[in-house]
Amino acid sequence: MSSEKPKQEKERLHSRNKNREKYDLSALSAALPELKNHIRPSKSGEASIDFTNPVAVRLLNQAILHHYYGIKHWEFPTENLCPPIPGRADYLHYIADILAENNANTIPTGDKFTCLDIGIGASCIYPIIGVTSYGWKFIGSDIDPKSIASAQHIVQANSSLKGKIECRLQKEPESIFKGIINPNDRIDLTISNPPFHSSIEEAQKGTRRKIKNLSGKKVKTPTLNFSGISHELIFDGGEARFIQKMISESKKFSKNCYWFSTLVSKESNLKKIYKLLEQIGANQVKMIPLGTNNKSSRIVAWTFLTEDEKQLWIKKRW
Repeated sequence: MSSEKPKQEKERLHSRNKNREKYDLSALSAALPELKNHIRPSKSGEASIDFTNPVAVRLLNQAILHHYYGIKHWEFPTENLCPPIPGRADYLHYIADILAENNANTIPTGDKFTCLDIGIGASCIYPIIGVTSYGWKFIGSDIDPKSIASAQHIVQANSSLKGKIECRLQKEPESIFKGIINPNDRIDLTISNPPFHSSIEEAQKGTRRKIKNLSGKKVKTPTLNFSGISHELIFDGGEARFIQKMISESKKFSKNCYWFSTLVSKESNLKKIYKLLEQIGANQVKMIPLGTNNKSSRIVAWTFLTEDEKQLWIKKRW
C-alpha cells in the first residue's frame, strides 16, 4: 500500500474556490437583497454578518449559491444542517486534483463521470457544487426520506441540476454502500462528510464552544450546529466508527469504485484509519489537509485498483 500523509496545514482555500477571498457582501446582497438586513460591522469595523445567527448564515449561503453557482432555488427545512459553501467546495476541488494525477494532470469533467455522495442531506450541497463546477453526474444517498425529498425538490427547481443528480434512499441505516451501489454501477468517486458526534450531549458541547469562539457568548442549550437534525451530526460511535464501517464495506465494492474518500475532522482518528486501510488491502491512500489556521480538517482517499487497472478504468470511462 502506498500512502501520502502531508503534515502541513492549509492557510487558505483552494485556488479554484470561488470564495477564496473575503466575502463580497455588496455583490451577495445584490444577488439576495434580504441579506442586507443581516450585515453588521465586525469588531474591526468591517462589514460582516452574525455567524451565530442561523437565519443570517442560511441567507449568506443562499446568496453564495445564487451569485457564484447560478442556483436560484435552495430551500430546505430549517431543522436541517445549513452547510458552509466554501468548505464544501474545497473538498471537491482537492479531490479533483487527485483524480487528475492519473489522467495526464487533467481533471475529468462532464457527465461520463459519476460521484456518489454518502449522506446527500436536505441541502444537496455537494452535488450542486460538483455539477456546476465540473459537470459531474451524482448519486446521493441518505437514510432520511425527508432529506431525499428535499434534495429532489432542489434538483427539480433548478434547470442546471435536472437529470444530473439521482437520489437513493438508504433503507439500512447501519449500511454505507450496501443497498446503494448496484452490481452493475461504476462509481468514479465516493465522498462523505460523516456525522461528527457520538451523542446529543457531545454535539451540544461542540456547538456551545463554536458559539463562544465566534461571539464570546455562553449558551446553555444551543441550536445544534446552527441547525442540523440528529442523524446529520450524530452516529453511534461518532466519526471514527462511521469511517471504519465505510472502509470495511468499501472492500466489497472495490471493483465498482475507482476512488473512495471521506472527510476526517478529528486528527486523532487517522492512525486507526491508516491501519484499517492497510489491513483490508488498499493499494493507494492519500491524505489532503483542508481548512485554515482557525479550523483544520482533512480528506482521506483510497483505492483498491492497481496502476494498470486505473489506466484501464480511465480509458473506458473518461
